[in-house]
Amino acid sequence: MAYKKQNKSQINTPIYDVGFKTAFGKGNKITKLSFVIFGLGNLLHKQILRGLLMLSLEIAYFYYMISFGFSSIKNFITLGSSVQEEVFNETKQIYEYVKGDNSMLCLLYGVITALLTVGIILLLETSVKSAYDTQKRLELSKQIPAFRDDLDSLLENNLHKTLLFMPVIGILCFTIVPLVFMILIAFTSYDKNHQPPGNLFDWVGFDNFVAMFSKGSTLANTFWPVLGWTVIWAISATFTCYILGMLLAMLINRKGTRLKAFWRFLFVTSVAVPQFVSLLTMRTIFNANGPFNAILRNIGILGSTESIPFFTDPTLAKITIIIINIWIGVPFTMLTTTGILQNIPKDLYEAAKVDGANAFVTFFKITLPYMLFVTTPTLITTFVGNINNFNVIYLLSGGGPQSLEFYYAGKTDLLVTWLYKLTITNKDYNIGSIIGIIVFVILATLSLLTYRHSGSYKDEEAFQ
Repeated sequence: MAYKKQNKSQINTPIYDVGFKTAFGKGNKITKLSFVIFGLGNLLHKQILRGLLMLSLEIAYFYYMISFGFSSIKNFITLGSSVQEEVFNETKQIYEYVKGDNSMLCLLYGVITALLTVGIILLLETSVKSAYDTQKRLELSKQIPAFRDDLDSLLENNLHKTLLFMPVIGILCFTIVPLVFMILIAFTSYDKNHQPPGNLFDWVGFDNFVAMFSKGSTLANTFWPVLGWTVIWAISATFTCYILGMLLAMLINRKGTRLKAFWRFLFVTSVAVPQFVSLLTMRTIFNANGPFNAILRNIGILGSTESIPFFTDPTLAKITIIIINIWIGVPFTMLTTTGILQNIPKDLYEAAKVDGANAFVTFFKITLPYMLFVTTPTLITTFVGNINNFNVIYLLSGGGPQSLEFYYAGKTDLLVTWLYKLTITNKDYNIGSIIGIIVFVILATLSLLTYRHSGSYKDEEAFQ
């Protein structure tokens, strides 16, 4: 059969880029058989290497399922049945450990098997669509691409697939699998009393969620106050640093301010110091026996045994943390807003001055709207970062002061520091997983809603 001559881009472009349903429905027998035998349509039409690659992946999948996959699915459903135990060996006259199931591995291997199954389903669709494309090429007497053409396309038309292959594999292995694994733990009894392989855990459905949100339960009495403080902290830390950093940048950039470079250098110096060093220094300074309280005692403001409870009084500890965070965070905002302030058109200020607008009106009508328009994405990421700001809380107060009313949480604990204590200290992985899910849902919802309703998203050319 004589094929019509095509250039490389035409050879590598499918004749009909249709979905699986259309390809299977309109395909001939060979195309339909490619649903069962991957790559059959390619093998029969001399696309040997492409067909062998698909077929080998299918064989490898079924080999995996027969040798390991089906047992992984069974163990995923049960999360293990045999427990590691100590058995007396009469021959050796010693006690030996008999290896049992590991619920954590059963869950992990089940997730991996499920993702591999999803992958083989996608390969199935590719097999049928590829066979259908070959079928249409034959019907239209067009050239069938050889394996060399497929390789050339990976460096031309499909270059994006080549470059994204390794990043996608990395995301699947190091993001998707751990994320699914973490979410599923929330539906199990994986806690300090169920540590595999000595003790197995099993599926409990939504029992953990019920315990978390049941009115009057210890978990609920801990979760809602911690969530409330997390939101207050995130809002306070984000907007205090933002507004004060912007005002500091405006003060330095004003015409009457001298030595602008010196003032910027002075505040940037605090940025150069690692954050954990600054936080630990502040913790030492404001400690009950730290320099600040010692000075107050020496000058007679406090008694010889008195001290201001910066980190031991719940209310004062929260205020102290917010103020210290302002000292650490304002220089970063100043650097960000300085460049933006210098790019605001001077004509806007001159027109406002002609109309009689004072500094207060100018700030709220020109400067602040422009700043919010440009920095809304930054504000969103900063807010998200503050909700998960582990360093500030852990290094300053450690989540304290502790409370007997809470379940392994202190008065200044955020959700993320409470999650840390639950998992690392108390080994309540199921409860920690629930908190992780809740944080993700809150942040994803707020971020998407805020950004989609912002001027940065709806009217990106407003200030151009």
